Amino acid sequence: MKKRLMDILACPIDKHHPLDLYVFKENEEIEEGLIVCSKCLRWYPIRDEIPEMLPDELRKESEDMPFLKKWKDHFPQNIVFEGKPFRLK
Repeated sequence: MKKRLMDILACPIDKHHPLDLYVFKENEEIEEGLIVCSKCLRWYPIRDEIPEMLPDELRKESEDMPFLKKWKDHFPQNIVFEGKPFRLK
C-alpha cells in the first residue's frame, strides 16, 4: 500500500477521516501495518501490501486474531484491548 492512499481512505463504518496509520513492515510500499479509526476504534490490517477495510460482518476472527497477536506490541494499547471488531481479552 502506498502511504498517499491514506489521504482518501475513510472508515467504512462511520466514514471518519483521517485515519491513523501504523507501519510494521515496509520496503517500497507498506507490506504490513495497521489502519485505525480513532472515532469508532475499529482497526484494519494491511497484509501483503493490501489494506483490508471490510465491514465487521465480513471479517473473520480466525484471520484477524493471528494478525493482532503477531503485532500486538506495535498496536496502540487501546486498540489491543478495546478495538473493534476483535480485541484481546
